[in-house]
Amino acid sequence: MRKFLWMIAVFMCLLIFGIISLFYMGNGNFEEDSGQSTAPQHQEKNAQQQKDKDQEKEKKSPDEKQAAESAENNDSNLGDGIREVFNSVIAGAKTLFVQDDIKIVAIGDSLTQGVGDGTNNGGYVGILEKSINSNEEAEDITIANYGKRGNRTDQLLERMKQDEISSSLNDADIVLITIGANDVMKVVKSNFRNLNYQEFVNAQAGYKQRLKQIFDQIHTKNPDASIYLLGLYNPFNSYFKSIPELSRIMSDYNRISKEVVKNQDNVTFIPIKGIFTGSEEELLWQEDHFHPNEKGYKKIAERVLDYIKPEIKQ
Repeated sequence: MRKFLWMIAVFMCLLIFGIISLFYMGNGNFEEDSGQSTAPQHQEKNAQQQKDKDQEKEKKSPDEKQAAESAENNDSNLGDGIREVFNSVIAGAKTLFVQDDIKIVAIGDSLTQGVGDGTNNGGYVGILEKSINSNEEAEDITIANYGKRGNRTDQLLERMKQDEISSSLNDADIVLITIGANDVMKVVKSNFRNLNYQEFVNAQAGYKQRLKQIFDQIHTKNPDASIYLLGLYNPFNSYFKSIPELSRIMSDYNRISKEVVKNQDNVTFIPIKGIFTGSEEELLWQEDHFHPNEKGYKKIAERVLDYIKPEIKQ
């Protein structure tokens, strides 16, 4: 247990240092300045690439040109590298014909907001939305995103009373929720000097009660809404494999979530812990090694699509 507490202390120090560093550096992309300008070479290379592309276009038929231009416009709207991130999700949604009037609302914490998505496309919610809308024969669907970084269950309960969120929940067919990770982090911060496993156990009853209140509040507003709660994953697994308590804590909170869901109507638990366990890919954001990166969000979007597909298809 002493080793567990010591490693938690080290992690908190690194986390605080990372937050301070991010505060001073901002949110931009940073590249090392070598002191040498490479702009002329880049301009020459880009000019040649554009010339080759134009010549290739001239060889195509009018229909092929129009299709190519459409694809280029779509790619530019998605941002650099985004195609690689969610092409597999789109492939799974290409043949999915979605109900035209379906309304999806996403609420919760930073995972709903999309923190860590370097493409700035809204994390799993943005990828899911683009995937559903990839079928050109279907009417576009907008997923209302009310994710807020740092939200705990008590804070989400308060935010759900806001007019805009409340109105969206009233009209929703499907509600997606990510919540709970910050409840765990609150225990760490509140008991930093005297942290032990029992502190997490003591906090579980309150978490369970508030989670139930979230579901009850949504169903009071909208009895017909289908609610999907995404589970928690263990972001420390890659760095603290030798500390079983960390994985146990996350498993405890997932177990409690499943217990609450089991006693609710129209609520489904979507497990995501396994996505990040034993993956050979780097699925966490390099800035904090806590939130998913775009590849991590892609996998979450794939999982969510699998679960909601029966409800949204025609």
